[in-house]
Amino acid sequence: MFSVLRKRRRARLRALPLPVEWVGVLERNVPVYARLPAELRVQLHGHMQVFLAEKNFEGCDGLEMSDEIRVTIAGQACVLILNRETGYYPDLLTVLVYPSIFYADVEEPDGPIVSEYKEDRAGESWDLGVVILSWEDVVDYASTGRGGYNVVLHEFAHQLDMENGAMDGMPRLEDRVRRDQWTRVFNHAYRAFEDAARGKRRSMIDWYGLEDPAEFFAVVTESFFERPLALRREHEELYQVLAHYYRVDPASWTPDAASSATAALGERRPRHGRRRR
Repeated sequence: MFSVLRKRRRARLRALPLPVEWVGVLERNVPVYARLPAELRVQLHGHMQVFLAEKNFEGCDGLEMSDEIRVTIAGQACVLILNRETGYYPDLLTVLVYPSIFYADVEEPDGPIVSEYKEDRAGESWDLGVVILSWEDVVDYASTGRGGYNVVLHEFAHQLDMENGAMDGMPRLEDRVRRDQWTRVFNHAYRAFEDAARGKRRSMIDWYGLEDPAEFFAVVTESFFERPLALRREHEELYQVLAHYYRVDPASWTPDAASSATAALGERRPRHGRRRR
């Protein structure tokens, strides 16, 4: 009964029109919004209504929460769930937003010795129902032409990754055939990525993906939506696997303005963070 009532409530929320001022926020702060086809914009608006009704937002370190912050984050997070069945990030309860970079306590074991230090972060995604974001990175860095950098896409890709029970670089897939294909394609792409790093060759994928397979999935998700033509050109099979998973084809939306830009360059486990480039 609860599931039926929730579906009805979500359907009513999706049918609500998005306030005009919120659309203005998307146009200013969410670059991918300008490239979305009209039918996907309508779908995005509906998903945002559900997301904003169900998730808690809190400002940290003196940041006052506002509709602009909530709408900007919701707009980017909901791009990842277009065209498919979604539970609206079912394990996520709260989005914490800092004014700028924040610092995480890191423990690094080396045999019997454990080094403790603080590391700056632009975002973190926890398995305890929390995503943490730097507002400066969410909005300022997303609008400066730094191709492929999007901390919201990155952290919410981690949330999708965890839906299969582990943050391991493989989100929940529909069957064994798709899981086997994912494993083959991603393992091949990850090895090629490591080879490029060892050979000091250029890669359009952010080197932060070398951290582990979970970070690789998150950074290629950023590239998939932010620099789709470049990703398809350099890693076509990887692009196609992501297109099947996300049920969209960003390379077909409009010419990829970011593709010619230079790619400039969260831990109680399991949790993953995004450092700035």
